[in-house]
Amino acid sequence: MSGNGQSDPFAEQRLRMCEEQLVSRGIRDPQVLAAMQKVPRHEFLPPKYRDQAYGDHPIPIGEGQTISQPYIVAVMLQMLALRPVHTVLEVGTGSGYQTALLAEIASRVFTIERHASLAGVARSTLTQLGYANVTLQIGDGSQGLEAFAPFDAIIVSAASPHVPPALLSQLREDGRMVVPVGNSQAQELQLVRKQNGSPVVTATEGCRFVPLVGSQGFPSGW
Repeated sequence: MSGNGQSDPFAEQRLRMCEEQLVSRGIRDPQVLAAMQKVPRHEFLPPKYRDQAYGDHPIPIGEGQTISQPYIVAVMLQMLALRPVHTVLEVGTGSGYQTALLAEIASRVFTIERHASLAGVARSTLTQLGYANVTLQIGDGSQGLEAFAPFDAIIVSAASPHVPPALLSQLREDGRMVVPVGNSQAQELQLVRKQNGSPVVTATEGCRFVPLVGSQGFPSGW
């Protein structure tokens, strides 16, 4: 797991981010707050954006992708209700920031990214920070990682036109999935619980994500 020394110049910014952007908006899960106060978000950004690392907005990371606004990340993690015994699938590794947060809370994290360049940088950063409970693969995230299923929780960091059937099939009974569902203009975060093999969907707040490109997501060029 990652550790932050006393000399960390960004520690105060992380604390302020948690208090002003998360707690003030209803984030209460102590494990989510502890992880977000600990993980060095700036390490997962291109150098030219590091001074914006703890701002209340998404940030570009290359390949047309972004690192999500801290509040949205926290909302999705809180919806998952993760516990230390859980095994998690993350669809859309991106910079690896959310991966690190998951790794702080869950026992095991499997993550998939379709852009090899992003996956390479994320793997390097996660390794440098000491996250040994993460398995990262390159591929079509909409198909999940069947070889490692079932998962206690699945988090999808890209917008899908629907809940991908492959992901639902890889979710453990009584497991939880969080996925942005909608069209090119707007989506809503959906909490999907698997009960008796079927999805029970609760729609929450509106959001805007880059597309989940893949065989069970949007076509390339969407």
